[in-house]
Amino acid sequence: MSQVLEFERCDLDIKSNKRSHHTEQNGEDRLIVRRGQPFSLVLHLKAGSPEFNPEETSFTLIVETGDAVYMRSETKRQEYVLSQHGLLYRGSATRIHHKPWNFSQFEPGILDICLKILDEGLNVVSDTDQDCSERRSPVYITRVLSAMINSNDNEGVLVGEWAEFEDGVHPSTWIGSGDILRQWADSGPVCYGQCWVFAAVDCTVSRALGIPCRVVTNFSSAHDGNGNLLIEKMYDEDGERLEDPDSVWNFHVWVESWMARPDLEQAGFDGWQVSDATPQETSEGVFCCGPVPVSAIREGELTKKFDAPFVFAEVNADVVEYVKLSTGDFVKFSGSTDSIGQNISTKAVGRDKRRDITHHYKYPEGAIKRNETSTEPALCCAYLCCIEKLLFLKLKYSDYGKVISPDRMIQLTAFVNDKENREYHKAEKLIVLDEPDLEVKLTGEARVGQPLTAELCLLNPLPEALQDCSFTLEGVGLTQEKPITIKYVSLVLQGGLNSTFYFFLKIVRTFGQSWWLLILFQGWGPWLQSRKPRLVSSCHPGRRASLCFWWTSTATS
Repeated sequence: MSQVLEFERCDLDIKSNKRSHHTEQNGEDRLIVRRGQPFSLVLHLKAGSPEFNPEETSFTLIVETGDAVYMRSETKRQEYVLSQHGLLYRGSATRIHHKPWNFSQFEPGILDICLKILDEGLNVVSDTDQDCSERRSPVYITRVLSAMINSNDNEGVLVGEWAEFEDGVHPSTWIGSGDILRQWADSGPVCYGQCWVFAAVDCTVSRALGIPCRVVTNFSSAHDGNGNLLIEKMYDEDGERLEDPDSVWNFHVWVESWMARPDLEQAGFDGWQVSDATPQETSEGVFCCGPVPVSAIREGELTKKFDAPFVFAEVNADVVEYVKLSTGDFVKFSGSTDSIGQNISTKAVGRDKRRDITHHYKYPEGAIKRNETSTEPALCCAYLCCIEKLLFLKLKYSDYGKVISPDRMIQLTAFVNDKENREYHKAEKLIVLDEPDLEVKLTGEARVGQPLTAELCLLNPLPEALQDCSFTLEGVGLTQEKPITIKYVSLVLQGGLNSTFYFFLKIVRTFGQSWWLLILFQGWGPWLQSRKPRLVSSCHPGRRASLCFWWTSTATS
């Protein structure tokens, strides 16, 4: 008769396991391990229990795991799972700007908030048991997040808004995900978000849950509202845009998540998957989008789950423009086959540089895919004689300064109507105003427990003084989990001159060997902004970090 081993307790070996699984940043009070990687347990026998002899005594632990999100490259895992800061790209295809962002996925309490997001999904309400079973699938998790980061169908994280912001926070003001997620956990949907905010928060939650994720920007991004893979723009005879379901965004932002796709039952679709939390169209009755393989978009495999036709149109749709005549007839006058889906961008691995990944989504314009032949007729060119007349339009700051939005963009459209010959011509120009440079200098070496002075220098580019100015500072593990805003209500910056501000900082804890301090300047209404990430080197690696501020400041012109 075999003897029974009796155990007194089980030691989860938290410190060692969390170090090997790179989850030590989640705190020290509980064990968090990653699927597909070994971990150790220490079992302590009760007093009087038979002695354990490996040659004679055996017992079995059954643990079912798998790793559908495994990424071989350690460098990429550091970037797409462990990195807590990054760059988001906005602007236009010809004027690309980056926006620093703190993802904060390892900040205290964030993991629990991410699990709460899953617990409040629509699928939990409809079938709790099925939801619990499906959580082993990153495809399922990604689709739930796509629906829960917006609040169109539930009490999700963010409320989208593109016009009125008086009763909330303008989307351009956010500089990190942590504050948004904490506000949602405390009081429900947060006002407001737009595409880059939805995507950045989605990226934070995905990384917190162990899914490799990156934020991607598509410039000149199509919104195909009727599913015909065409963007049809309608105008009246005076050039005024008519209401239609289609549109083209100067940029749109989504995320890519790395995972296997066994549900597609066909090889070649593992890897990066597109999902989009911005509520544009419904999918299976819910405002969500994806995940769909990037490779399926490139190859035109539009039957692959989920929402392949919509994403394909975002990067590949043709544009056709019509004028609606007084008779009700439509006249096609312009179009484009190559203006959609330009300079698709994401942050490079291990560097604060932009990486162009347009080739992941589509072949070069005009290229013929392998095993295909061209059926396009040869092009004939005709040269017409015409009279060119140049018209000059001068945009004065006094005209646009008070009405420009925080996006700092001006859309110019010229429409020519020859009613006699029924000929119409249109030209557009998107102007993106540059942010003023914000120079950040640290005077002296950063040391734990020692005061440190940061010098911020800003050049006012406007022909008038700035009032009601503020600086917002945030750093992962630095600002005690919340951004710090310093307002200068009566401060006046003289137009065209530099102004310098001094902040006295004290680093009380350090995490790793470096961290990012992100600084946002606002003045003269919310549209004049400048963001600057500052890499601060630490001399005390391996300890957590926070940054406490006390300030007296001066401004010189």
